Amino acid sequence: MSNPLLADQALPAFDKICPEHVEPAMKTVLEELEAQVSSIEAEAAPSWDSVMKPIEHISHRLHMTWSPVGHFMGVKNSDELRAVYEQVQGQMVTFSMRISQSKKLYDAYCAIRDGSEWSDLDEAQRRIIEINIRDAELSGIALEGDDKEQFNNNQIRLAELSTQFSNHVLDATKSFEMVLTEKDEVAGLPDSALALAAQHAREHGHDDASKENGPWRFTLDFPSFGPFMDYAERRDLRERVYRAFIVRASEGDLNNEPLIREILQLRKQQASLLGYADYAAVSLAAKMAPDVAAVRDLSDKLLDVCRSMADKELQDLKDFAKEKGATEADDLRHWDLNYWAQQLREERYAFNDEELRPYFSLPKVLDGLFALAHRLFGVSIEAADGEAPIWHEDVRYFKIKRENGEDCAAFYLDPYSRPADKRGGAWMNDCVGRGINTDGGTRLPVAHLVCNGTPPVDGKPSLMLFREVETLFHEFGHGLQHMLTTINHAEAAGINNVEWDAVELPSQFMENWCYDKASVDEFARHYETGESIPNELFEKVKAARTYRAASLCLRQLTFGAIDMFLHHDFDPNFDGDFWAEVNNATDAFNILEPLPENRFLCSFGHIFAGGYAAGYYSYKWAEVLSADAFAAFEEVGLDNEAEVKKVGRKYADTVLALGGSKPAAEVYRAFRGRDATVDALLRHNGLIAN
Repeated sequence: MSNPLLADQALPAFDKICPEHVEPAMKTVLEELEAQVSSIEAEAAPSWDSVMKPIEHISHRLHMTWSPVGHFMGVKNSDELRAVYEQVQGQMVTFSMRISQSKKLYDAYCAIRDGSEWSDLDEAQRRIIEINIRDAELSGIALEGDDKEQFNNNQIRLAELSTQFSNHVLDATKSFEMVLTEKDEVAGLPDSALALAAQHAREHGHDDASKENGPWRFTLDFPSFGPFMDYAERRDLRERVYRAFIVRASEGDLNNEPLIREILQLRKQQASLLGYADYAAVSLAAKMAPDVAAVRDLSDKLLDVCRSMADKELQDLKDFAKEKGATEADDLRHWDLNYWAQQLREERYAFNDEELRPYFSLPKVLDGLFALAHRLFGVSIEAADGEAPIWHEDVRYFKIKRENGEDCAAFYLDPYSRPADKRGGAWMNDCVGRGINTDGGTRLPVAHLVCNGTPPVDGKPSLMLFREVETLFHEFGHGLQHMLTTINHAEAAGINNVEWDAVELPSQFMENWCYDKASVDEFARHYETGESIPNELFEKVKAARTYRAASLCLRQLTFGAIDMFLHHDFDPNFDGDFWAEVNNATDAFNILEPLPENRFLCSFGHIFAGGYAAGYYSYKWAEVLSADAFAAFEEVGLDNEAEVKKVGRKYADTVLALGGSKPAAEVYRAFRGRDATVDALLRHNGLIAN
């Protein structure tokens, strides 16, 4: 029991876990749980208590041992951890299939569904059993002999490929650096970007680096890459960075192209073994969208609205660049778009992102975010640093209480970019899920909120870009659904069993409050003077919300189109020009034709190393829901505090509380009283008149 991964405690011992603990811990726990599964299978008269309860305890035990390992792969990656993760991952997949393909468990689920106990179960329990039956069928429960062996081998291989894909992207991202020494090379860059670049330089051997005199080290990590593409005046350097970005993980030992091809082949095989036409059909079997046609119908509706507007937005950039005397004005390339978009945005709305940073220090933003959660949902959030083990000194810990003062949840916040060992992007993961412990007590949920924001630099607090504020609100929205659930059955609590194309609803919903003045006034205060953000400046931020909205919408639609093409239309055994096929599939969405060498797919972790395969459309599908949900608050008046509170509590009691205990469409109707429409999304994005 000296192994921290086996410790019987409420939270993982993040401060003690090391790579050498993983293999012996997993060996011990898998042997223990295998015996428990066999005991459940031997149950002669299956019931909820004899089957479902012990299965839930097995899942929790496994999660508490394996989840910290996966978490460390994202936030504390190392060669040692990778080696042992890859060694053990196959055993984990095998055990998972052992449960999902157990004919005895499947028969037990069916017996409960068809037996006399069914009418006594609550709605969440019935849904859990129905989903277990569905998932068993999608996991190959009906397969036998060679087909079953092939299916299982494919699953193990797919897990290996996913891990390799993610590792390649992390390594390729951190392998690029551009160290600049001349001031003309960094012309146009704001002080914040120069300070971060100098700090990165100092961390990599340039001890005397300063924001004023350099040298400055730039990377493909977003807090470095984003500002460079937005502000750097040197077009040749923007091109260099952009070209490096679009070929990440596509060359040499880190080349993900062979992995992509194998992943697509294996997914197609899995679909065929299960009796489906393609992997998209497998994916959609567990989602809100009924079929590919429904997904493409939404995409086509948005494309019809956005296409001509996006073309005009590009022409606006060309006209502006020409007005400013840019030689490239008539032939803007990919590395020009962000730069000229930023220049036009600043002129059109008379502000830039750097003016906002002083008003968005992370401590103040957190204060405002927590105040908003209290205002809408009645919960109180308190810092609890030191009460839980952490994996890095920057990580913080918070507790959440309901209006009656009872503890209901907690979360870790890992806010800053660490390119050396932390993957890019932002995410929420469950650390602990709500459920019932073996002693009968309620187990409270704990979340991981992980961002890659701008770290503190030169003694100043983290001064956030506005889009980093939106990202924090987004991930907090995911966390709220995990943490404010009231369902005690673990498999239907929080985000569990919420259809994937609805799971972005709470996250995208929270982003809307970044444009509500009353909410922003709670946190947008100058980090030095305490002065509130000027009304004039905030109104400019609101006005700029719809800037280039059509182009941004097309970008998301492009990703969704590539994803659905690969998993529905594409023959993975195609031996022609793969990249030409990919580009042709998105031709209708492209504002600029992709460069011939573009290999963005090689770093598209969402569909090759995440959960979005044949599901990237979910962002837009859920954005329809989130915009329509926010419209419920607009309809009562955002300044009508009593009504906002009433709607907020209803949202908490449905969308946040019910989790996967009901189909997402029913949960939404319980909140809104009707199905969502696309109108609010189009209005919020300025794609139709208010």
